[in-house]
Amino acid sequence: MTGAQIAQLAKEHLVELTGLKADTVSGMSNEAEGWHVSVELIQLKRLPDATDVLATYETVLDDEGNLVSYHRTRCYYRGATQEDEAA
Repeated sequence: MTGAQIAQLAKEHLVELTGLKADTVSGMSNEAEGWHVSVELIQLKRLPDATDVLATYETVLDDEGNLVSYHRTRCYYRGATQEDEAA
């Protein structure tokens, strides 16, 4: 599988498991234990969009695209820097 296919599968797995909407893939790497993919999900949709609450989920997928593990690593307001996270 290509990296793009793995990234898409990571998003699909998280959407199915959490019921949240995927925003973007923010990182990925192929390690010994599998593909590590970071996905940003919309935790809370707000108006204006700049105030949405997002969360980063770290996933590990095997070479066939099966989800091995996932966990949320951070929650933040869209556009916030690391220093001013408050969510």
